[in-house]
Amino acid sequence: MTTTHFGYRSVDEADKAKHVRGVFDSVASKYDLMNDLMSMGLHRAWKAYTVLVANLHEGDQVLDIAGGTGDLALAFSGKVGKSGGVVHTDINEAMLRTGRDRLLDAGIVLPTLVCDAEKLPFQSNHFDVVSVAFGLRNMTHKDIALAEMNRVLKPKGKLLVLEFSKVAPPLEKAYDWYSFNVLPKLGKLVAGDDASYRYLAESIRMHPGQAALKEMMKNSGFGHVDYHNLTGGLVALHVGIKC
Repeated sequence: MTTTHFGYRSVDEADKAKHVRGVFDSVASKYDLMNDLMSMGLHRAWKAYTVLVANLHEGDQVLDIAGGTGDLALAFSGKVGKSGGVVHTDINEAMLRTGRDRLLDAGIVLPTLVCDAEKLPFQSNHFDVVSVAFGLRNMTHKDIALAEMNRVLKPKGKLLVLEFSKVAPPLEKAYDWYSFNVLPKLGKLVAGDDASYRYLAESIRMHPGQAALKEMMKNSGFGHVDYHNLTGGLVALHVGIKC
């Protein structure tokens, strides 16, 4: 049996996606509210910055991976216009359904489909921009997923990875205390689920830091990779350009 991490636990590689699916099935209905509460609204600024860096133009084609409740897909759709397109995807059906309903309520109809980032069902060299926000850390084989994202991008296309990262040293103790003491209690109170938010805190610690993820993206075929630390490194936006 080949194992991988699920938070601080070791699980069979073949079962990790099932465990992750269980987490997001549990929190889907309260996901947006919890994001606002646990980040004190900062997730909106992080995503707005991601949209700014995407620098989309009329007619661009965008793939939003782990698009969940549709924040980025909604913002991207307003940038690419009628001649462009945004595909909204997630491996978790409950999250995707919540996002699709939210988009429809906003009058936005997008292709929405369940798919695995490690086996993207799209032709090569198709998208101008691929985004993944707060989803890469949950993927079993990050290197395979990144290579797939590279494959579906056009030459000179842009990958945007917005993810929790390694916080600046002066903030570490306070951030650890908040993550392991406040987040699970908040999850229990609001979403009726403390275990999923304990997993969130653990998964962040198991995710590669800024420099390691930059190197991983380069090894996956991106010719230029840079990252932008946000909120003291609590979150980082990695930007990769396909050769």
